Amino acid sequence: MIADEKYDFKSQTKTKLFILGAVGLLFLIVGIFMAKNSGGHEEHHASTEISKTLTASVAPQEADHQMAAAEEHHGSPVWLKRVYAAVWHNNIFFIGLGIIGLFFVAIQYAAQAGWSAPIKRIPLAMGSWILVGGIIMILVWFVAKSDIFHWTHADLFDKSSKSYDPIIDGKGGFFYWPLQHGGFPIFFFLRMVLFFGLWYLFFAWIKKEMLAEDLNGGSTHWFKARKFSAIFLVIFAVSSSIAAWDWVMSIDTHWYSTMFGWYVFASWWVTGLTAITLIVIYLKDAGYLKVVNANHLHDLGKFIFAFSIFWTYIWFGQFLLIYYANIPEETIYFINQMHTAPYNWIFYANLFLNFVFPFLLLMTRDSKRHESMLKVVCFIVIIGHWFDFYNMVTPGVMKLEGGMGFLEIGMGLIFTVVFLFVVLSALSKMQLVAKHHPFMEESLHYHI
Repeated sequence: MIADEKYDFKSQTKTKLFILGAVGLLFLIVGIFMAKNSGGHEEHHASTEISKTLTASVAPQEADHQMAAAEEHHGSPVWLKRVYAAVWHNNIFFIGLGIIGLFFVAIQYAAQAGWSAPIKRIPLAMGSWILVGGIIMILVWFVAKSDIFHWTHADLFDKSSKSYDPIIDGKGGFFYWPLQHGGFPIFFFLRMVLFFGLWYLFFAWIKKEMLAEDLNGGSTHWFKARKFSAIFLVIFAVSSSIAAWDWVMSIDTHWYSTMFGWYVFASWWVTGLTAITLIVIYLKDAGYLKVVNANHLHDLGKFIFAFSIFWTYIWFGQFLLIYYANIPEETIYFINQMHTAPYNWIFYANLFLNFVFPFLLLMTRDSKRHESMLKVVCFIVIIGHWFDFYNMVTPGVMKLEGGMGFLEIGMGLIFTVVFLFVVLSALSKMQLVAKHHPFMEESLHYHI
């Protein structure tokens, strides 16, 4: 018989989160002050000189357009654009954790997995972020769209304007259909609302069945949750790829990759797995999840190990195809990241943080079963993929004026605190272990 177990979101934990949030806010304020007083004219001159060097390897028409666009659309001050880029970067990152929480639950139901029965409430609680992240994204998009997304400038679609861009105009239907190019991107916006609406709807349905199972027992609610999960997985397969194109790849409108949906998913997926593992471990350290043992941790460790390799495969495959094809409008994406600070050191650090360290540290069987080792690896992977998303978002927004300092770290800490507050609050409102789960007995005797 599984005893009732409920997480107590203690005042001490809340105080620690508030302190961490205050540190993040202090870092953010210091970062903004430093960015505002860093000498914008010198930075702009230096970035123009670097731009000329980087675009020398690009086709002449592409280089001319990039230089003209940089001069024509200055947008907000550099410091404010850095704030917008940091908000967008962190929201994309944490939206991934929320949606992967729901995806993990759906996968377990669809696969009829028994081993994960004691830990499914953790990813379910992570799914609570979907609504919060969706609201933040819609608000930020209305406030900062012209700074984050170059394609939102109307003159790019005006053939009489010197800024007219035939490439972006050719892609205009993907954003503006059925309205006129350069107006309100109704097709883009409706997709954003639809995706968050569907994700949250299936989250609510699956959560309802999981919690009803605690009260009523039996297998009826499990079968309903499995049905919703199977439908959600099909929707997620399509919506997650299009979301990656919309919210990340379209920042660099000229650039494209046929593997980008997979790449964003791989980064989201392995980061979500590490977040689930880290929360499970800390709950065990606090005396919760008594039914979770080294065998369950071993499976989570295997997931992190395997999908760190999967991420590397996608990363290298995307890079190799673009490097081998040597098409100018594709290669400029990587040239910018490999030759411009701070993107360059992050570009190479990604391989060590997201592949080399997880691969070496989790290679042995014992390492996947020890909480101390899993903690180290989880922190490394989460930080590594936070940097990975920084390099997906910031170079396209900031071009050669990006930075990595107090501003970006402070924003990351603030989002971390809010995310943990939402997840832990959700976790405290439900049974921590689904004692009536049909496969709980199987999980109690699980051994590998």
